[in-house]
Formats: sequence, structure tokens, C-alpha cells
Amino acid sequence: MAFLLPNLSPSLLHPKYTSKEKPIPQSLPQTPKLNAEALSALSLASAQSPPILQDSQVSTPPDAQDKNQHHQRDEFYVNLGLAVRTLRDDMPLLFTRDLNYDIYRDDITFADPLNTVTGIENYKLIFWALRFHGKILFREISLDVYRIWQPSENVILIRWNLWGVPRVPWEAKGQFQGTSRYKLDRNGKIYEHKVDNLAFNFPQPLKPAASVLDLVAACPASPNPTFLWGPVDMYTSSWVEYYRAVRETLDRQGYLLEQDGFVACS
Repeated sequence: MAFLLPNLSPSLLHPKYTSKEKPIPQSLPQTPKLNAEALSALSLASAQSPPILQDSQVSTPPDAQDKNQHHQRDEFYVNLGLAVRTLRDDMPLLFTRDLNYDIYRDDITFADPLNTVTGIENYKLIFWALRFHGKILFREISLDVYRIWQPSENVILIRWNLWGVPRVPWEAKGQFQGTSRYKLDRNGKIYEHKVDNLAFNFPQPLKPAASVLDLVAACPASPNPTFLWGPVDMYTSSWVEYYRAVRETLDRQGYLLEQDGFVACS
């Protein structure tokens, strides 16, 4: 008996102990496999769902923004073309009829080298004063358009020449050139009109006549004859008086706007 015990294997001596140890190592690796599969399924579901939401949120607003931008650009180009055509038609007839003010904004700003005014009503008053005082001080007055072009997308430039024949007999025909710069907003409406690059070409005044006969012989007849009395430096040209008259009209705009019938006579 003592001889047999040493030759017996441990598995035969402890059968129950060995049978319990074998399933334990088999059950331990199975549990992590199940957890890994569950976690991988959850991670795939959570990883796939956010991109779908992001695509739906990102794709829709750009389409709406693109449509708005295209609509706004189309409106700009339509109004830009209308502005160019309107300016081309209105400027040569500046002293015979009123302008088309649909292409301007209500808060338009007009600026020349000496003054700046704001508002569509003041802008209308400027051109009314140009026509009204132009007919008083000049026998003939007109504006010739030399060129219309666009140096940039939102700017319209017009090169023009203003000429007139004063009513006074000692002044000959005078003229000056300038540039009107119109700026447009994103909707294609004009919000600024600036006059610059003025080039004057006024004739020099004649010397005082020795007598009325010399004055009549040297100058053509005038509907309102006026004669020189005193030095030439004391007299200003009709162009200066023209500018002063328009400026005074703007200064008295409150009074003129109240006179509806007077302002309407353009």
C-alpha cells in the first residue's frame, strides 16, 4: 500500500478539486468577451448617430444662406443697371425736368468741395434750385455727359461738362467740368453723391466800357441790360452768383418746404 501511494497522480487523489478548477478559467474569459461585444455595439451606435445629426444641421443653413445671397446679388445687379440707365437719361436733361429719385436712398448724402447735405428732401431741393436759378441767371445752360463708367462694382462715375451763357452782356459763355461719384449699398441703391475734380474755364470779364455805345457795340443784346459802374474787381461772375443762390436756397429750406406751391414750380 505504501508502495502504491507515491506512484498515484495528483489528479487521482483529488478528483473533485481538479474538476472545479477547470471550468473556472473557462468561465472567466467568456465574461469579458460578452462585455466587449456589448461595449463595441454601444460605441458603434453612439459613434454613428452624431454624424447624422451634424449633417442635417450643417447642410440646411448653407442652402438657405446661398439662396439669400443669390437673391441679394440679383437684386443688386438689377438696381445697379437701373441706376446707370436712370443717370444716363436724367443728367443731360438736368435743367429741363426733375430727376427720378427712385434710385436713391432716403438718407443720401450730397457733397461738393465746400458743402455737405444729407437727406432726400435736401437732395431734391438742390436740383430744384439749380433749375430755378439757372433760368434766372443764364440765357442758356446745359450739362453734357462725357463718360459713364464703373471703377468698382459699387461705384458709378460720370464725367460731365456744365456750360452756360449768362444774361449779363459783359460775360461770355463759360463752362466747367467735374466728376460725380455715386456710391451704392448692398441693395444697389445710391447713398452718396460726391462732386469733385472740378476744372473751371470761365472767360475773363471785359474792361469797363467808356460809354454805353462802346458796351452795346462790344457785346450782344441782353434781355436784361446792365452796365458796369466802378472797378471790375467789384463785380462777381454769374457762376459765383449762381452758386450763392443755390446755397442760400438750401439755407432757407425750412421756409421753402412750407411753400408747397412755390417748390412745386420746377
